[in-house]
Amino acid sequence: MYRNILVPYDFGNSFTNVPDQLKKLVGENPDYMITIFNIISEGEHANSVRYDGKHFDTLVEEKKAFMEPFTDQLDALGLNYQVQFETGLIKRTLLKEIKNNDYDVVVMSNKRSKRDIKHVLGHVTHKIAKRVNTPVIIIK
Repeated sequence: MYRNILVPYDFGNSFTNVPDQLKKLVGENPDYMITIFNIISEGEHANSVRYDGKHFDTLVEEKKAFMEPFTDQLDALGLNYQVQFETGLIKRTLLKEIKNNDYDVVVMSNKRSKRDIKHVLGHVTHKIAKRVNTPVIIIK
């Protein structure tokens, strides 16, 4: 089915339902790649350097460790994936990534870790779905 899938990873959302859906999206196609993409905001990056002395590479290693439950699920399903990190403004960097690469579909999670949030779609999910020409699948 899909060959080139982008999964913008947000630590504020739960991604427990996403691996099974990714397995369905790749189908029996052996030639596919799932890109797990996380953006470290400029503010988080600056604060980590200023107050903790942690630079980009250190932040990436810490975030990879927090991402392990998700990547372990992908490994258990035998999915091919790569993990990519960038720093910048969240929406702008994500839109640039989608525009500059030939993704077949963008898969976003909308299952909030916090239940007290009143909006159905998150701010970034809404903006991305609204502004890109690439199909966006939002998984609850």
